[in-house]
Amino acid sequence: MTETLTILITGIGSPGAPGVIKSLRAVNEYDFYIVGIDINPYIAAKAMVDKYLVGPKASDANYIEKLLLICSEEKVDVVLPMVSQELLLFSKHIKEFRKIGTEVSVSNCQSLLKAMNKGNLFKFLDEKGVSVPEYSIVYTPNELQKAILKMGYPSNPVCMKPTISDGSRGFRILDKKKNLLNQLYFEKPSSLYIGFQELFNQLQGVSSIPETIVMEYLPFEEYSIDILARNGQVITAIPRLREEIVNGISVKGTIVKDNEIINYTSNIVKELGLHGNIGVQVRRDKNRQPKIIEINPRIQGTIVHCTAAGVNLPFLAFKLAKHLPISHDELKVRWGLRLARYWEEKYFYEDGRPVKEEE
Repeated sequence: MTETLTILITGIGSPGAPGVIKSLRAVNEYDFYIVGIDINPYIAAKAMVDKYLVGPKASDANYIEKLLLICSEEKVDVVLPMVSQELLLFSKHIKEFRKIGTEVSVSNCQSLLKAMNKGNLFKFLDEKGVSVPEYSIVYTPNELQKAILKMGYPSNPVCMKPTISDGSRGFRILDKKKNLLNQLYFEKPSSLYIGFQELFNQLQGVSSIPETIVMEYLPFEEYSIDILARNGQVITAIPRLREEIVNGISVKGTIVKDNEIINYTSNIVKELGLHGNIGVQVRRDKNRQPKIIEINPRIQGTIVHCTAAGVNLPFLAFKLAKHLPISHDELKVRWGLRLARYWEEKYFYEDGRPVKEEE
């Protein structure tokens, strides 16, 4: 008889959650009872889990207290967090979860503090001799303007982003050569590119801005690398070439065996001592050298692509948390596997109950 174990997934309203749920449903070794939490009561993934709870925000003062109660009541074996803002909280209170029999797939606090702030991350890696983009940290519109010009704008494109942010939130590219009129009339709406004058018109009258990193534009291929690590020891690293991106999510991509990318990102995870499912974003610079953009020290949105390629990383993170052995066969990658995404629907009755497929 297959053993039933309980997994709690947070933030299942995120675009990547359905893929994580599908990955766990594909496991034959265990029968997973999946509890999903999100702050939004109306999400598609609600129809995919065994139990759905409207959970607290990570910013709530009693967040950990509520999560401990849920884990105790549901007898949760492992928590797989999908919300970046939760990670430090889980890490700080991991002993409390272990006392009630729940493991959390999360890195230690010191590793997270280095990885989650892009300014701290770039400085740490630079000091370790790891190649990073040229960058500057700013706090005011005046500092921002000086940093953009110092980085070579308008002759060269320049990027900017808050040092602490999720996905593509707050990310902008200033590129004098970009035809903004063409973008306005012939491309789908996108907030990726912004004009120099438009940017500072928006900041007019503002004396301070969130801590922001200004960095060189990396013009060539972008990769998202899904990594499984045990306290910095990389178990597997799987690069995905991002061929088309919509709102920060890969909609077309290919699993590629690029040893340069694998070695570069594995070294970063080792230096940081990260643990569990880790996502590293990398682009190639003007000399085609890989340079880091950011790290997501959690499950990434398109991790299901790796599952389809033979490596079920959410399941392996569960096994890692439970100190279960991982076989060589579970790490065999089907290199060259391509992904193309499409829309899918879920339906609900008026009272909020999901419509079952057989109905």
